[in-house]
Amino acid sequence: MMMYIFIGSLILLCVLFMAWRSLENSTRQQDSALKQRAIFNINQQITYTRLKEILPQSTILAHVSFDALLTTKYSRTRYKYRNMVADFVVLDENHQVTAIIALDDPMVLKRRQNAQYQDALLAMAGYHVIRYDDVPEYYQLRQDFLIEKFAYNQLGTALEGHTKKYNFYPVLGRKKIRILG
Repeated sequence: MMMYIFIGSLILLCVLFMAWRSLENSTRQQDSALKQRAIFNINQQITYTRLKEILPQSTILAHVSFDALLTTKYSRTRYKYRNMVADFVVLDENHQVTAIIALDDPMVLKRRQNAQYQDALLAMAGYHVIRYDDVPEYYQLRQDFLIEKFAYNQLGTALEGHTKKYNFYPVLGRKKIRILG
């Protein structure tokens, strides 16, 4: 009789242990199946196509992390732009950043304050940021890039005699801004 009680309690312990293990496994989140997704939404596709048509000699990069564009000495400052992404980055023939294009998607409810914060971060680093509310028209792109490129080339010829220690960086009028607080 004692043997039957011992075997019964052993079986009961095994069943309780297996139930506890299955309960523990069900509380863990399971991975979902991976699926492909589109790189661009429709507004970004149209904007990218128009940029390539207007600026065939430039390189257009999409979804560039702010970590690739900005650097800082302190990790607490780096944390401020950790998950931010620029929609498009325009590079010239020398692979220098000409402009950063931000595209506000009307389908996504973005906070305007967040967009202004991102623009301010990039402007503090000396980048030229162009923000469009919707898909930019051809005339807007021509006006923003071709006229500015003409003015930039004139500036470059005027400053040609000026030598800099690191002359492989573009000659830009970068302002140093100190933020208090």
